[in-house]
Amino acid sequence: MRSIWLCADDYGISPAVNLAIRDLVVRGRLNATSALVVAPSCCRFEAMALDALNRGEPRVAIGLHVALTAPFRPSSGGALGMGERFMSLSRTVAHAFLRRFNPDALAREVAAQLSAFVQLFGRHPDYIDGHHHVHLLPQVRDAVLQVAKEQLPTAWLRQCGRAGGVAARLGDYKAFFLDGLSGSFRRRAVALGLRTNPGFAGAYAFDQDADFAALFSRFLDGLPDGGVVMCHPGFVDAELRSLDPLTTLREREYAFLAGEVFAPVLAARNVVLARPQSVPAS
Repeated sequence: MRSIWLCADDYGISPAVNLAIRDLVVRGRLNATSALVVAPSCCRFEAMALDALNRGEPRVAIGLHVALTAPFRPSSGGALGMGERFMSLSRTVAHAFLRRFNPDALAREVAAQLSAFVQLFGRHPDYIDGHHHVHLLPQVRDAVLQVAKEQLPTAWLRQCGRAGGVAARLGDYKAFFLDGLSGSFRRRAVALGLRTNPGFAGAYAFDQDADFAALFSRFLDGLPDGGVVMCHPGFVDAELRSLDPLTTLREREYAFLAGEVFAPVLAARNVVLARPQSVPAS
């Protein structure tokens, strides 16, 4: 029997997404969600609504979803030298690989988003990950690890490499890219005495004809005990459409996770959702 973390990204991106995530937590279909504190609907009301689900016996681990991409705005003002909004994902990736970020400014931005999380939830996050996996990028990873070491030494950080290594994922360019970034991220985290999850799944191409039910079954294959499966369930509203191209697929993911097939898929693979008070450690 394997215990896993089924983590819904993007809590706060819109009221409809927030509602869907909370509904799945109540149903026992999610045990982790990552708060996008730079998003307009990651406000005190929405944070309290989520945190209220942990009264009594904890139901959901809540993490910080570090963001550095448009259309969102920096929490640290103009410290990154980007103007009022972050750059596009492609420009952010290029900027990081060319090492054009100011390291101190990156650390201040990560720290500012952590501070925003604490103000919203009244506590530190259980873990840290990244919107569009930006926390794995060169320079950005150093800032994230630095802030975690200084302020969150007991939290864990999400790495996005699957057990089995790079060779097992050569046919998937996105997974191959994440494997390469995650190897360096894990080594740096270990050197600092920080914990990471032992395995990861959930990345796919977001094609409109994607069969999420079939994909989810494959995500569980080979995932070790304590591994993380990333997902993006939600309902679609006008706010989501204005901020993110990932819309109808969120509803497809929600339908699977809320539906009757989900539990038998876990049972057939001897998988259960981990208890939120425990943490995945490598």
